[in-house]
Amino acid sequence: MTDLALIWDAVLGTADLGIEAGALVTDEGLRTAVMVSLFTDRRARADDVLPDQDGDRRGWWGDVAAPVANDRIGSRLWLLERSKRLDSVLSQARDYCDEALAWMIEDGVARTVTVTVEVDAQGQTLAIGVVITRPDGSQSRFDTAWSAT
Repeated sequence: MTDLALIWDAVLGTADLGIEAGALVTDEGLRTAVMVSLFTDRRARADDVLPDQDGDRRGWWGDVAAPVANDRIGSRLWLLERSKRLDSVLSQARDYCDEALAWMIEDGVARTVTVTVEVDAQGQTLAIGVVITRPDGSQSRFDTAWSAT
């Protein structure tokens, strides 16, 4: 699976397309797929509590015409933007990550996906660890941080 590579900027908390020598960089692994899955805003469900009063349920526009029914891109981590870093919120964050990465198992890209979440010492950033076991048994690990600010 080849994707255009997204390069994560930990200081800004954003990703951008990788460019080297004037050409777009590609990603033969799963790093870009994990970033898109976790950091694209999935549309909130009707029963989700929205962090803002404006009623914006966000979501990726491409989900409107998804070729597979109920196939969704992204995660609902954005719903936790104004949440306190309680154990229940960490559990919800892990559930949102599991939901966002479930497609990898459904599509046969991975045999298992294991997610861990914890809060940094300052209580501001969510550390997310993802271990993907591929069908051949090889593993890839991705560690990233998400800040709600």
